[in-house]
Amino acid sequence: MRIRIVGAGAMGRGIAQWAAVAGHTVELCDVRAEAVAEAAGFVRSMLERAVQKGRMSAEDAAGALGRLVPLGDPWAVGPDVELVVEAVREDLATKTEVFGRLEQVLPESAVFATNTSSLSVTRIAAALKDPTRLAGLHFFNPVPLMRIVEVVPGAATRPEIPPLLTALVESCGHRAVTVADTPGFLVNHAGRGLVTEALALLEETVADPAGIDRIARDVLGLRMGPFELMDLTGLDVTAAVIDSIWDGFRHEDRLRPSYLTPNRVAAGLHGRKTGRGWFPYGPEAAAPAPEAPVTGDPDRPVHVVAGNSDAAPATALREALSAAGATVVTGTEVPAGALVLVPVWGTTVASAVAAHGLPAARTFGVDPLPPAGRRRVLAVTPAVEAAAARDARAVLARASDGDEPFAVSVVRDTAGSVAQRLLASIVSVSASIAERALATPGDIDLAVTTGLGYPVGPLAWGDRIGAARMLELHRGLHATTGDPRHRPTRWVTERAALGLALTDPGTSPADCLGDEESAV
Repeated sequence: MRIRIVGAGAMGRGIAQWAAVAGHTVELCDVRAEAVAEAAGFVRSMLERAVQKGRMSAEDAAGALGRLVPLGDPWAVGPDVELVVEAVREDLATKTEVFGRLEQVLPESAVFATNTSSLSVTRIAAALKDPTRLAGLHFFNPVPLMRIVEVVPGAATRPEIPPLLTALVESCGHRAVTVADTPGFLVNHAGRGLVTEALALLEETVADPAGIDRIARDVLGLRMGPFELMDLTGLDVTAAVIDSIWDGFRHEDRLRPSYLTPNRVAAGLHGRKTGRGWFPYGPEAAAPAPEAPVTGDPDRPVHVVAGNSDAAPATALREALSAAGATVVTGTEVPAGALVLVPVWGTTVASAVAAHGLPAARTFGVDPLPPAGRRRVLAVTPAVEAAAARDARAVLARASDGDEPFAVSVVRDTAGSVAQRLLASIVSVSASIAERALATPGDIDLAVTTGLGYPVGPLAWGDRIGAARMLELHRGLHATTGDPRHRPTRWVTERAALGLALTDPGTSPADCLGDEESAV
């Protein structure tokens, strides 16, 4: 296939390298001739590096370079061009002008694709004489390494174009997901679950950014915490995406932005690129402060109370602490002086204290989510004694013989604690995407694991917990906080009631029609 790429910046040159290596002839062009030369040199250097590292043969690299055709004039007549990929700056007027001019010089058979990450594909296409020829083809940076591409049909896109683009992407070694033309498409939309909830936790002073990141990594198993991720992406970029998706979905509660970001953006606290974001960067930046050492009494007796109707988490905690040599007392009465540990699911420690008549000064919450690493989370209310909290932390840090001790995060009491709220939001936002049929469950999970690097797709993650248990979590968060951001989705509610997996697309009304009705 002969592909013309318009725009020789970071995205354009990445797409050019990807397509040329896959065997396609690539016309790389830009209104700035020097940008084309720089991009061609960059691609050459990347291929040379691949040869040096043994990832590509010298012959294959030479072949790819031979298929890369620097083109000085983006508007040159191209009778053999079969596909155009536009990768110019993220501006509606600029993109519509580019496609309008290309429409005059390229054959009607050429398919047009925009690499927009945030603009409406339908609006870009609307300026064309033939809007049916254009679709979105959203790559991620760096293109050769980020092996996921969003195929986005506009409202007028011809039905044969998305399958054609999907086949092209997958023949070149990447994975393609089809998503509706909506704000944020799929990956950026699904990614709001993590960062918006992390910002909400920070607003409520549940934990500081470093503490939330530790829990995200060590309990949920994320490669990067949400605040590290915002600093890497740039808070200015993250805040703009959050606001755009929030506005685009007409202020959907579960996508609500934080009041914390505008002032930080205005102050230039954008992250790594400015030397300071949620954390400092650069050669003179102070090293991250270590966690406070564990100083309490690990032998203080503990009494474990089931915080919800499900007694299994309390039983599991008792067994784990007993195996580590802790003094776990049993019975229905709380012994004098004993610490009380309550595994809470979607509710607060404070509500458990009130419901069970527990001693507020020495009752603590423990997150029952199985940690991905060696970390437990201790939730404290304003009524606890500080010395008792230190002892509770020491007890939770205990490990069985031969195992590393647990790190123990101490957080402010909140419904569900930190990890549960992050997970609930991740699952809820993706369930909302599935509920609206913006993408299939399989594509949602594929896009998030590939594009965001999560250890498991959001819906599959929810299935690990169980649809009924996830619904209990969402309902608990909603009832305890009254915040509509936590309201359960229809997707989770229905599947919990019907015994279906969250990853199961289910039967649609269209599936129930016979061939005759479907044809009509």
